[in-house]
Amino acid sequence: MKITNTTVSLTVDDVTASSTFFTTHLGYSQTMAADGFVSLSREDSAADLVLLSRGTEVLPEEQRHQRASGLIVAFTVDDIAAEEARLRAEGADITMPLRTEPWGERLFQLTDPNGVVVQLVEWA
Repeated sequence: MKITNTTVSLTVDDVTASSTFFTTHLGYSQTMAADGFVSLSREDSAADLVLLSRGTEVLPEEQRHQRASGLIVAFTVDDIAAEEARLRAEGADITMPLRTEPWGERLFQLTDPNGVVVQLVEWA
């Protein structure tokens, strides 16, 4: 198997709110959109994102009403302190402040308007 791309699909209540969050704060661009659906991408190697409206018939019946929860979308970045300062200045909802773990990982979390947790990480 050869994997050529990675996409994370998130089911949310408000596709527009999550799309705005990821394009405003995390550098994503909208590549496709339809009613209840947005596809987001970046020019670098970050995973693409698909946002689906909860209840959409595109999803199997048993998945239609689930929300993206209990997961963390994590991105490794350079200069994590600068990223946290930038996101705070932009008004992003920082839900876990920057901290350093005993094993050297530096990280913080922010949460989008639909409760999607995004973690930015820098490895020491």
